[in-house]
Amino acid sequence: MKLLVKTERMSLVLLNQSSVDLVLDYVIRNRAFLEPWELERNETYFTKEYQAEQLEQEAIKIGEGQMLKVWLLFEERIVGSIALNNIVRGAFQSCHLGYRMDGKLLNRGLMTEGLKAIIGYAFDEMNLHRIEANIMPRNAASLKVVEKLDFYEEGLALKYLQIHGVWEDHIHMVLRNTAME
Repeated sequence: MKLLVKTERMSLVLLNQSSVDLVLDYVIRNRAFLEPWELERNETYFTKEYQAEQLEQEAIKIGEGQMLKVWLLFEERIVGSIALNNIVRGAFQSCHLGYRMDGKLLNRGLMTEGLKAIIGYAFDEMNLHRIEANIMPRNAASLKVVEKLDFYEEGLALKYLQIHGVWEDHIHMVLRNTAME
């Protein structure tokens, strides 16, 4: 476990396979809560072996600069994750944002706190210009979080991602690093 950013209430950490038990506890604990918002998961996803392999693959992508994934550590427990995926450099300097939170810790401002810290890191340390989040219109809580952080809507992507077996529309939300403009 490596500390990337410390917030007022949490540590945002990079994990490797040695932390697989913490991750497995999180995914099992939040299985039912996250189901409507994520890809369809088979039983293999909820095994120690699968989660260890995921952590290894993520570490490779982080090392190659393709992604950044942090886990939110709150009161000695993993309570969520934030990922900057599909990092593109060159003229674009952009990424896609994904995040998920423990279903029992909603409405405490933890995800907003974590995202604010990662956005600062992405803009100041990684020199990214755009962070893009695609959110289902019915996910009001997620939209509220990014709106609080000054993301703005760029449009609606019809049938954009297959979530739990259904092609879902997504609102395309963007935050720009205006200091680079």
